[in-house]
Amino acid sequence: MKAAELALKMETDAVKFYTEAASKIGYPAGKKMFLSIAEDEKRHIEMIRSILQKTDLKINKSNPVSSVKTIFSEMKDQMMQRVEASSDEMEALKIAMEMEKEGADFYNKSAREAVLDKEKMLFETLAKEEEKHYSIFSNTYSFLTDTGNWFMWEEHSIVEG
Repeated sequence: MKAAELALKMETDAVKFYTEAASKIGYPAGKKMFLSIAEDEKRHIEMIRSILQKTDLKINKSNPVSSVKTIFSEMKDQMMQRVEASSDEMEALKIAMEMEKEGADFYNKSAREAVLDKEKMLFETLAKEEEKHYSIFSNTYSFLTDTGNWFMWEEHSIVEG
C-alpha cells in the first residue's frame, strides 16, 4: 500500500475515533476539543485525496493549538467545575496521544522517503500538525490528571499562548 493510501486510512480512522470519543465525553471542552481535531483530520483527508487523484495539492494549513486555546479560554470556568474525567475519557486521551504520535512518526518517515516534492511537502505538513495534536491531547491529559500542577506550569501556554 502506498504511503498516501495508508495515510488516507489513518486519517479516516482518526475522524471516526475522535467523533465517537466526542459523543462519549462528559465535559463540553473535551467534546469540542475532540470535534476540533476531527475537523483537522477531515482537512488532512482532502489534502491526501488531492495527491491520490493527482490534482494540484493545496496545503490548507490550520492552527489546531489556536482553535483549542479558544475552546479552553471560553470554557475555563466550566472546566474548573469538572476537573475529574472518567476512566473512559482518560483512555480516549491516551489512545488519541498514541494515534497522533504514530501518525507523526509515519508522516516524518513518509516525507523522508517521498519521491515527489508535493508528497514530501504534504507529509511534512501532516507530521507537524499531528505533533501539534499530540501536544494538545498531552496537555489535556496533564490538566485532568494533575490540575494543580498543570495550572502552575502550563496555564499560560494554553490560555494566553
